[in-house]
Parts: sequence; structure tokens; C-alpha cells
Amino acid sequence: MAEALFDDFEEMAISVDEVVDNVQNFFAMVGGTKAQEISWSLRLAELAMAPLFTELSVEARKERIRNRMRDSSFDAFQDMAKLRSIVYFGYYGHWIDPIGRSNLDGGQTANKDNPVLKQIGFTLPKFRQRGPAEVPLERVDGREIAREHVVPFASVSDDIDVIVVGSGSGGAVSAHNLAKRGYKVLVIEAGPFHPSPEITHEERRMVPALFKHGALQSTRDNDFIVFQGRNVGGSPTINNGICLRMKGDRLSHPMAQDVFAKWASIGAPIDEARFMQSYDVVHGELQLGEAEPRSGKTNGTHLTRGWTEFAAQSDDPWFRQARAGWFTKNFGPPGTPQACAYCGYCNTGCPYGRKMGMAQTYLPWACSRHGARILAGTKVEKILWARGTGQTRRAIGVQVIDPDGAHHVVKARKGVVVAAGTIASSLLLERSGIAGTGRQISLNVASPIIALMPDNATPAWDEDQMTSVVDCGEFLLESHFQPPMSMSSMMPGWFGDMDKRMRAYNRVCSAGILFPADRRGNLVGGKLDMKLTLDDIHLIRRASATLARVHFAAGAQEVYPALLKGQTLTPAMDIDAFYRDAVKEADDITLSSSHPQGGNPIHEDPNEGVVDPQCRLHGADNVLVTDASVFPSCIRVNAQYTTMAMAHYATGYGDPFGA
Repeated sequence: MAEALFDDFEEMAISVDEVVDNVQNFFAMVGGTKAQEISWSLRLAELAMAPLFTELSVEARKERIRNRMRDSSFDAFQDMAKLRSIVYFGYYGHWIDPIGRSNLDGGQTANKDNPVLKQIGFTLPKFRQRGPAEVPLERVDGREIAREHVVPFASVSDDIDVIVVGSGSGGAVSAHNLAKRGYKVLVIEAGPFHPSPEITHEERRMVPALFKHGALQSTRDNDFIVFQGRNVGGSPTINNGICLRMKGDRLSHPMAQDVFAKWASIGAPIDEARFMQSYDVVHGELQLGEAEPRSGKTNGTHLTRGWTEFAAQSDDPWFRQARAGWFTKNFGPPGTPQACAYCGYCNTGCPYGRKMGMAQTYLPWACSRHGARILAGTKVEKILWARGTGQTRRAIGVQVIDPDGAHHVVKARKGVVVAAGTIASSLLLERSGIAGTGRQISLNVASPIIALMPDNATPAWDEDQMTSVVDCGEFLLESHFQPPMSMSSMMPGWFGDMDKRMRAYNRVCSAGILFPADRRGNLVGGKLDMKLTLDDIHLIRRASATLARVHFAAGAQEVYPALLKGQTLTPAMDIDAFYRDAVKEADDITLSSSHPQGGNPIHEDPNEGVVDPQCRLHGADNVLVTDASVFPSCIRVNAQYTTMAMAHYATGYGDPFGA
């Protein structure tokens, strides 16, 4: 397959054998069930390409790939077509291991002349030229979790008050608030501990180290990739730090739905004033601020400039009232020497310790100031119960599986907080005997669209990954750009087209659509079953066509939608007609989400929801759920900030485990 996919490349910087070795090494690092799943997919692909695919000539193999992968409308073949991205990972993720794997500069010196990076014109951060007014690419020290605060199981004491399951946005804020209240807190995280000094720009190594299932977690039908962090610090370690409020944000569309009102109408009333105060507390503690224009000088500006030109010609009332601007982020604080150095590698962790993520803020604060401890690489299998008051149950601890596969019990004197994320929290509660979990799951669904520009004097990779946004009310447009390996997974195209487009890496800008798929999903057999409706497909077409026009308004010569077949849009085409013909179902377009929500929704009625309006588990005396899984409906915007606010809402006012 690799021989066929690369046959039309103008020139290969590395051999096909090296590509295959890189792919195999990547999956060796991913390991587990996901590697086994991909292995079976490759075996099935070989059978589907039969007879005797491996014995055919390269030209015959290419033709069979075109017919049975690229141009197929058969679901199983369309799913197999997504394997192309994995093969391209092996090329554009090529990395030269330094002698002895010295980590002094994360391998950048050894890869200064990396042939693949040179071929596409990409310069690693260490070798980029920065002016005197720009932020230096140097690490900020003093923010990390102390190693002695990440303890082995043998060091876990038997007098823990509160166990917090998960160390991401919800878990970290909860742990900090509860430890500050005087409780002895243990945070249990299924993923490993990788402090900033251990993070490098080697994408092929950091993706399997920091993401759940190596960033290849998918829905049951493989229509969506669901990105989630699996490390101490959770998804904030590998996200872009975007902090949008679900209501009242300076960039909120004035016609957008009032989420608080919707929650109240479906039986989940939230104290809006208190929740907004929680936003304010998080804002102050993380010193949030607007992304600086210098950190989005090319790609971020491209979106706002294109939107201004496009909106000026539009009569659509939603577009006329849309708001465009720079994201509020927890990268910084802005305007200080510790601000984001915009290396462009946000999604594989910040080696510079500049992101105010959970592993640089709430977790070290909880540990160093208030005595909390972290147990990493440990999966919580289930909550253990005793009889509570009346007909309720009371959590007395959890059963865990350590890194060696051994089972243990950790006791909790006061209670348990579940904050492992929408999918993991739902599965944990189900394993613990809680009914009704894993239902009404929402996604903010994203799809990238790449634009070829006449020229980029400053390439878009030399900046922060995401800096600007347009809130169109029904959907968002967000600027984003990726380093080479990740960009190859977003770049549509097959054979020689892929080569030409990636060689134009210095001339492309990129953005994506983000739209809400509200309460469409359920967990089935441990995996997310997510079905889009016809209305969702119409919205995908409308949002995608809008973004294509914005790209052209900004001066794009060609636009590359994230479609399975890899088509090209030009300014003279009928864009609406193109999308009507090209997008009939979810399989036709690349879709992903970093914002799963729901599964354990808030509801006053225990027959309708899993937690009450204070995030307390129905039917239990002393269990809170404080992550995005409690959202009663889709919040429409990026979920990090609201998850942190929800955790503060549940743990920052009064004593949730008091008498």
C-alpha cells in the first residue's frame, strides 16, 4: 500500500521501507487494544483489495486503491480509506533519533537537516529566527508538579479523605478546591506523568504518550475521531488553551441559544449567577487573556481578514451579527515574559512550561500548597460502596489496577469525585453499578479546510496553533494550523496530489468549522455510538461552504475540503452545489471532536439524569461528578473553560462532603 501511495511523489525524501518502519514504531508506542484494532483493519484491507493485492504491479495496486478506497461509497471501504493517513504519518512524522537519545534539545539538533522537513520547507522551533520584540523559545521553570508529589502505589497512605478520579480540567480544579479546604486528597490518573522537560517536538512519540489511544480513538462506526488526553494534566496538556464562556463571552453571537435557559427547560436548573462567578474565579486564577496578534500573525489574521471581506458582502442576518476576534486563552499571562512562545506544537504538549495547563497550575498548587498527591498510570476499575443514609449508598473507596496489572483497593474516608471525562467517567460509573450512564452524549464536531495562498511571507506554522475565531451562531469558524505529521492527517489528497499539497506547506493557511451535535450519542459496548441527522449534514454543508468562501475572500487560490476523495475547490465553482453533491453522509468528510460532553447529565429527576444540579450523584451520599459528562446539552463552544467552571461550581462553594 505504501509503495502505491507514494509512487506519484515527485521525489521521496526517505524510502518506503523507512515509512513502514516508522508506522510500525508508532503503533508499538500506541500499543493496547487500539494497535490490535488497526492491525485487524490492515488485515481486512488486504483481503478487501484481493485477489493477490501484494502480487499486483504498483499501477494495478494504485487503481485498486482508487476504486476500493478513494472513490468507494461502501461504508467498510470508506473506513479503510482512512488508513491512508496512518501511512502518511510514517512519512511526515519521520524523526531522526539523536545518538543515545539525548534529550537536551528534544532531538531538534539531530533533526535540523531532517530530509522530510527540508522537503516541505519546515523549520523546527530551535532554529527559527525571532526578532527582539518576540517571545524567546525558552522554558519557564517553577510551574511543574514536583516528582515527589507523584507517588507509587506503595506510598499511598491509608488515611485519604477524598479520591479524585482524573486530572484534567474537572479533576484538577476539584482536587485543588478540596485540598485547600483541608481534605487529604489523592488524584488517580490512568495516564502517565510527563512534565514539560520530558516533552519534545517529536510528534510520533508524544502523540501516543499523551493522547488516549494515540489520538486514534474513534466512534463505533469510525465516522469520528475523538481526541482526549490521557496523562497527568489531562486534555489541557494537549489542547489549545481556548477559554470561551457558553454565555456572555465577548465573542458570543447575540442570536446564539441561551444555554442556561435550555438547561432549565429540560430539568437541569443551574444557578447562573454562581456559575458566572465560577468563570470569574478561574479567569483570575489562570490569568486568562486574549491571544496576542504576534502569535497569530499569519494564520490567525487570515481568518479575521477573510471574514471581514466576506461578511461585508453578506445579507445573512446571522453573518451580519457574527463576532470575530482573538481567542481568550490560558497561555501566558499575555504581555509577560512567561507568555506563549507560539512554537505551534500545542497539541503535542508544551516543552516550554508556558501553557497554564492543569499540570502547571491547579495540580501543583493542590500538591505543594495543600498536600494533595497524584497516583499516575493507574486505572480506577470501580467505586466501592457501603450502605448510606436511607435508601442511598456511600462510597468507601475505589478498586484500581496498577501499571503492572495488579488490583488494589484505595479507601476514602469522606468521598469520591469522578472527573475522568465523558467516556471514561460514564464507563466507570456503569462498572460501579450506576444505571443510566453513557446516554445523551454531545459532541462539538470539527472539520478542517485548508487554503492554498499565493504566498505566505511568514509561514503559518511559525505561530500558535489556534488564535482567532468567528462565532456565526449556528457554528464557529476557528483558525488552526498543525506541525507536519498532524497536518498530513488533515491534508486531503491521494498519491501525487498529497505530495504537491504538502510541498506547498509554506503557502497554506488553515481553519475549521465547529458545530454542535446535541445529545446524539450513547455508549454501546464501551464505545461511542454517534449518529448525525440530516439537519447535521445540512449544517456541515452550510458551515463548510461559508469557510471556503472566507478562504477565497482572504485571497486563496485553491481550497482543500477535508473530503475522502480529496477534491479541490476554486473561486469560480458553485460552492453550495459542490457540497450538496460531495457530502451525503458523515463518511464523506473528515470529522473529529475534542469536546465530548454529557453521558451523566444533570437533572433534578434521578430517573432522567445521573447527577443533581449540584453535581452530586443521585442515590449516593458522597460522590460528585465534576467534568463535562454532566453537561445536560451541548454548550456549542470549546469545553475546557466551562468544565473548569463546572468543577468550581461543584466544589468551590461550601463543603460538598460536610455534615
